[in-house]
Amino acid sequence: MSAVDQIIASKLGRLPAPLRVRLPSGKVLGAAQAPAEIEFRETAALGTLARGDLGALAAEIVHGRVEIRGGMRDLMRVVAALVPDDGQAIRPRPWQRLWWSIGSILHHSRSKDAEQIRFHYDISDDFYAIWLDPLRVYSCAYFRDPDMDLAQAQLAKLDHICRKLDLRPGERFVDIGAGWGGLLFHAAEHYGVDAIGITLSRNQFDHVSRMIDRKGLSGRVRIQLCDYRDLRPDQPFDKLASVGMFEHVGRANLPAYFRTLLDLLRPGGLALNHGITLTGLDEAIVGGGLGDFIEKFIFPGGELVHVSHAIRLLSQAGMEMVDTENLRPHYARTLWAWSDGLEAHLAEAEEVLRRGSDRERAARTLRAFRLYLAGCALAFEENWTSLYQILMTRPDAPDAPSGMAGAHADYPFTRDHIYAPRDAGTD
Repeated sequence: MSAVDQIIASKLGRLPAPLRVRLPSGKVLGAAQAPAEIEFRETAALGTLARGDLGALAAEIVHGRVEIRGGMRDLMRVVAALVPDDGQAIRPRPWQRLWWSIGSILHHSRSKDAEQIRFHYDISDDFYAIWLDPLRVYSCAYFRDPDMDLAQAQLAKLDHICRKLDLRPGERFVDIGAGWGGLLFHAAEHYGVDAIGITLSRNQFDHVSRMIDRKGLSGRVRIQLCDYRDLRPDQPFDKLASVGMFEHVGRANLPAYFRTLLDLLRPGGLALNHGITLTGLDEAIVGGGLGDFIEKFIFPGGELVHVSHAIRLLSQAGMEMVDTENLRPHYARTLWAWSDGLEAHLAEAEEVLRRGSDRERAARTLRAFRLYLAGCALAFEENWTSLYQILMTRPDAPDAPSGMAGAHADYPFTRDHIYAPRDAGTD
């Protein structure tokens, strides 16, 4: 047995979950009856597992040099054990922070952001439709009732956001990063707002445009192909939501991002930022090269910060945080629902991807998404990453009238408006 084989065999023997490894020679290491198997087709790829470089191993899987068999949940139990003990909190050094800042500036120009968004979101609407809910809500769901399925939980999430923003008929509402329009339409149809959405995805823009016509909402819902930095409304908005877009802004741009939110709101207006954050206070990141895999194959330009850093920046911009909620467990469940949905329709998904691409590229994309969805589910389960909804307000000027005397804000004194039962027929 070679030295590499011995290292792998030793790792397998220490795993709390069984894994079978098939070597290029045909030799099998590990538990014979393991529910998950990794087959190495090239000897060079064995080093990725021996080193614990899971990002490189994932890349080998995407390129077809390593094949996985078995359920993704079984595989992720093994991955959790393979992440290096010190890899769950890799703390950046001062020179790395400087390099990140420079890279953040370079990777988040308007043209670069548009390119990166389209890399991920414009793969194929039909592909996303296979494993998302019917509204294609591509962000953390809200399982208000534990027995909810994905579609019900996504509707609950849309309503949760609308309730937090205390949306009222006739208010001007903007959704920054509107996706396939789920929140736009829910807010307009159930809360009577005048809604505008912006996106950098051509596919999403075209889809929402068609849905506006189909629903007969051209007078109340509009969509723009627009960078958030270039949005120039005729008048400030009453309410604002940014859902799943915060992760694409870039660390260097976050101060300007929050100032933009401030400028878009009227005094007393409310904004909700729904985004993924790091768990480590000092911006420690998950080790094992997993972040590099996400950057290369899934979300180029994605950058995360700790929630405390986000709150500090929004406060410096002049906003006031009035409510913050951690939905991390909800996102783990959401991602597993997406992963299970994709795993149940792998052949259909690959066929859909082939329509706009060659066979090998379609296969690589599918393999990348299988790892991404299950891997992210694991990251939220293990508390390596989190998800926060931050509700903030643009305070009134001291002499401005307020809904609550002396409060200088329109935000209610209690959360009753979020959880109180609504009239029948409004959900």
